[in-house]
Amino acid sequence: MNIHPTAVVSKDAKLGKNVEVGPYAVIESDVTIGDNCFIGDRVKIARYTTVGDNCRFYLGALAGEEPQDHRFRKGIVSYTEIGSNVVVREYVTIHRPPFENQKTVVGDGCLLMGFVHVAHDVKLGRHVTIANHTAITGHVEIEDYAILSGYIKIHQFCRIGTLAFVGAGVILTQDVPPYCMLRENGFICGPNTIGLRRANIDSELRLKIRNAIKTFFFQGLNAKNALSEIDAADPLPEIAHFSEFIKASKRGIMPGNPKFAHNPDGCPD
Repeated sequence: MNIHPTAVVSKDAKLGKNVEVGPYAVIESDVTIGDNCFIGDRVKIARYTTVGDNCRFYLGALAGEEPQDHRFRKGIVSYTEIGSNVVVREYVTIHRPPFENQKTVVGDGCLLMGFVHVAHDVKLGRHVTIANHTAITGHVEIEDYAILSGYIKIHQFCRIGTLAFVGAGVILTQDVPPYCMLRENGFICGPNTIGLRRANIDSELRLKIRNAIKTFFFQGLNAKNALSEIDAADPLPEIAHFSEFIKASKRGIMPGNPKFAHNPDGCPD
């Protein structure tokens, strides 16, 4: 273990093996940090935070701080749970919930680039990548392997599905279903084909996912009829997940690109 003499580490914090703590870092009580972690200069790990193994926190990052929420009161015990192999870059902020015993969760293998904000009650799945200056407000849920570009603003309670891709600068006010690509213009244009390929999803399944997306967004059907057609077409787990995600939406779904409304076969693969 290597703790810089200027760092402030509570005697009640639990640090694993081979943890490095840089200059002026602060680790409060009721914190657990796993093995082989790097806590860089001026990083703060606040109370009630758990960090898994092999994580890296860079200059000025803040994890587990009290939420920016009028409902929070001093003395509330809530938690921040950060998985293993997570990279938290410069000046990222991650806040715990305002309500007793609730959790903000960052899953294994996530990459949060500089100045990303993860608000209270957010749930990030595994291997989520979020680029610089994206702001994730309270209660947002992002599923495994989703990729978010920079400067995105996400409304409270929105959901982003597995392997979805969201373009830069989007203001996200509704849900993005699994496997979809939401372009910088704010419209879903088709599947996240590159992401699907990188996930080793074969061409046959990619085509079925593309057809489900085309049916829902680009064939002129209302949501109920589109989902009925999708459900009847194929029982594959990925197609079922796409359908169930949409059915569970409370904020509605981001729109498809009207460019493809009369030419669904033009939906890019």
